Amino acid sequence: MDIITLGLIFFTSMLVYAYYRFAKKSLNVPPCPVRPWPIVGHLLTLKADQRPQFKQWREQCGDIFSIYLGSKLLVVINDFDLIRDTFVKRADDFSDRPIMFIDENMGDLGRGIVFTSGQLWKEQRSVALSTLRKFGFGKNILAERIQEEVSHYLDQLKDSGGKPVDIKRITIESTANIICSILTGKRFDYNDTTFQRLLLEIEVFFSSNQQAAVVTFFPFLKYLPGHQKLVQNVKSIINIMKDFIVKSKDKDPEDNFIASYVAERDSRIASGETTTMDEMNLLRSVFDLINAGTETTTTTICWFVLYMLNYPQVQKKIYDEINTQIGSGHVPGIQDRPKLVYLNAAIKETQRLASILPQSVVRICSKTLNIRNYTIPEGSFIAPNLDSVLLDKNIWGSDADVFNPDRFIDAKGQLKKPEEFIPFGVGRRVCLGESMAKTELFLYLSSLIQRFHLLPVHPDQPPPMDYIHGITMIPKPYQLKLIERNHT
Repeated sequence: MDIITLGLIFFTSMLVYAYYRFAKKSLNVPPCPVRPWPIVGHLLTLKADQRPQFKQWREQCGDIFSIYLGSKLLVVINDFDLIRDTFVKRADDFSDRPIMFIDENMGDLGRGIVFTSGQLWKEQRSVALSTLRKFGFGKNILAERIQEEVSHYLDQLKDSGGKPVDIKRITIESTANIICSILTGKRFDYNDTTFQRLLLEIEVFFSSNQQAAVVTFFPFLKYLPGHQKLVQNVKSIINIMKDFIVKSKDKDPEDNFIASYVAERDSRIASGETTTMDEMNLLRSVFDLINAGTETTTTTICWFVLYMLNYPQVQKKIYDEINTQIGSGHVPGIQDRPKLVYLNAAIKETQRLASILPQSVVRICSKTLNIRNYTIPEGSFIAPNLDSVLLDKNIWGSDADVFNPDRFIDAKGQLKKPEEFIPFGVGRRVCLGESMAKTELFLYLSSLIQRFHLLPVHPDQPPPMDYIHGITMIPKPYQLKLIERNHT
């Protein structure tokens, strides 16, 4: 960029700052914890890990506060009742998504499922859900597909021979294979070059997604070389998706999601219906489903294993329950889920305490609205802080920061279903793959504990329960030993 361009950017930014510093002040927006800086807003104030910072700002400002990212106002909603009132009871007002930097740079505004709004989003989500149900969502047929993949997963883990291993890579290969097989009708070999390239690009996507968010708030940063790599990363994933579609769309619609989507689109067009179903929406929907179907489930499994290493008494209790209720004669199936109350409680406790998506995905106000007498201007970003619910000591007790599955079991030994348990989000934007994720977590983790004793590499020195702050809260890399249990 030349000096004139830089000067224009600076001048424009100062005008924008003057606007939100003075004009918006009269709108009675929610309070800011500290005064924003010119041009950058609160960017220099935000720490690398915002979780403790947001907790402090909630204590300082109350259940609703604002921060400025450049000229963009981001309103953070805390407290279960306020989150429910905002995103469930007023879903019509707070369900739209903003257009992100990646979409703008690809000339692809508002396609797919995750970052679409209005009628387009409603149709794409509805089509995706109905199509996924055809391929087993919520049914035994999906559980059977998952069990088949779990078998391959366990065999891969067995190959470690009890030596130290980081299970993340094997886990993401396995979970990605499930959603890929639904989308394309094909299971990939773990060593398949296209499959490995896809997984590598997905890992890059999630590790750099915060950078993409920064560029959304500060568009002039898109001219820097580092941020162009983000665009190239998404294009690489999209190109793999295009290849998936070309190879899958002409197959039997009963064979895979892609062919089923194309058949439904053709049917609607033939009948004269107005529809948003087209090649680009299919492409972005496949992109969204693969990303959603790999990272969060993999991360939750890695957190569960980390907790088992740090709480061996919990691991033993889960194994004893499996041994008593199921035995070692057969692999746990979805029909066994009601029997394994303590395991289900441990899975819920993992999702609660790890809180892997604490700020969910931001939404945007399509018109000026009010929340608790505060004004939320049109175009403002708004996000629920799920940490404020999942880690709230007023809800979960004084030991809310301790791993304790018993908090999900009632006096009769039955599994509790507290309404404040919201790891999949709230309102209309609740995670599309919630039912699949629940099935995956049960089948993977019950089989894992049944077959292997999970041990730290160094006895009496389990890996720390630290995380890397990103779009999802990923455990810091760790290794463990998987010792096959002796079932005789």
